[in-house]
Amino acid sequence: MHSRDGKEYNNFIVRGGYIDYQSVFLVLIIAMFGVMMVYSASTYQAMLLGVSSIYYAVKQAKLVLAGIVAMILVSYVNYNIYRKLATFIMALAIFLSIIVFVIGTASHGSTRWIPIGSIQFQPSEIAKIAIAIYTANACTRYPSRMNSLKGLFSITLPQIICIGLIALENMSTALVCGVIMMGIILIATPNLRVFFAACGILAALAFVGIFAVGYRGARMKAWLNPESGDGYQTLQSLYAVGSGGLFGKGLGQSVQKSLIPEAHNDMIFAVICEELGVFGATCVIILFAMLLIRFLYIAQDAKDRFGGLLVSGIIAQLGVQVFINIGVATNLMPNTGMALPFISSGGTSMLILMAEMGIVMNVARQGVPYEKVKVRKRA
Repeated sequence: MHSRDGKEYNNFIVRGGYIDYQSVFLVLIIAMFGVMMVYSASTYQAMLLGVSSIYYAVKQAKLVLAGIVAMILVSYVNYNIYRKLATFIMALAIFLSIIVFVIGTASHGSTRWIPIGSIQFQPSEIAKIAIAIYTANACTRYPSRMNSLKGLFSITLPQIICIGLIALENMSTALVCGVIMMGIILIATPNLRVFFAACGILAALAFVGIFAVGYRGARMKAWLNPESGDGYQTLQSLYAVGSGGLFGKGLGQSVQKSLIPEAHNDMIFAVICEELGVFGATCVIILFAMLLIRFLYIAQDAKDRFGGLLVSGIIAQLGVQVFINIGVATNLMPNTGMALPFISSGGTSMLILMAEMGIVMNVARQGVPYEKVKVRKRA
C-alpha cells in the first residue's frame, strides 16, 4: 500500500490505474510531426554528407520508437521509488557533470558529450530529471526549510553545484535546470519573499556567468544587432520566419534550410515557420500548450506531494525549453543551443524526455482520477 505522503512504496511495478490517453496522444502527435520536419529540414545536410535524403529522418524515427518503449516501461515503475534514489541520482548527475570535462568530446566550442562506443550522450540531460527528482523530494521532506534563505540553500546546494558545473560549458541548459528547481520551489514554498530573494541571487549569478565568458557577450551583441558578423544564424532564421507568410511555402519547400546552421536541430522552428507559415507554427505552440495543460491536471490530481512536485518540474522543463527554442528562432532572446522537445533531431534528449513522459504517466496511473473511478464502481 501507498501512503498519501509517498513514504511507503513497496510495489516497484504499478499496473492498471488511470491512463491519460490525451497526454499520450499529444506526445505521439508531436513526435511524429518531428520526424516529418526532421526529414524536411535535413535533406540538404544529408546531400552534403553524401547519404540518403531520409538518413536523419530514419534516425529520428528509430529514436522515437525507442523513446516510446522507454515511456511505456517507465510508466509502470512506481514513481515513489525515485524518492529512495534521489540522493544517488543527484550524485550521479554531479559526477557525470564533472567527468565530462575529463573524457568528454567538444562540438561547436563546448564540451558537453560523453562518448560510449559509437554513441554520445549529454550528462546535462540526465541532470534535468535528477534536479527535478531531488528538489521534489527535498521540498516534500523538509517543507519548513523553505521559510528562510539559509534553509532553502541547505536543500538546494547539490542542485546549485550541478547547475554551476553545467553553466561552465552550457549556459542555456543550466538556465533550464535552474527553472526546474525554482519552479518546483515556487509550487512548494510557503514563503514567497524567500523565494523571490533566492531568484534575485540566482539571476545575479546568471548575469555574471553570461558576461564572464567572451563568446556569450558576443552572442548578446549579435542578438541586439543580427546584421553583424556574429549574427549569421539568427539572421538566416529570421529570413525563414519572415518568408513563410500565413500558410508557408509548403512542406519540403524551405529555401533557408540550406543556409541555416543546425536547421534540423536547434533551428527547426524557423523551418516550420517557412514551410508551414504562421498557421503551422501556431498549431505547434497550441499542441505544446495542450500537453502542458494536461500535465497540470496530472500534477494537481497526484496522490501525494512528491508526485505533484515532480510533474511540476517536468512541466517547467518542457515549458522553458519550448520558450527558449522559439525565442532563439525568432530573435526574442540571444542565440543559444536548445532543442525543441520531441521535434528537433537528437538522441539523448529524445530518450530522456520520453522516459520523463513515462514518469508523468505513472503519476497519472496512481492519481485521484483513478480513485474517483473506483469509488463510482463501488457505488
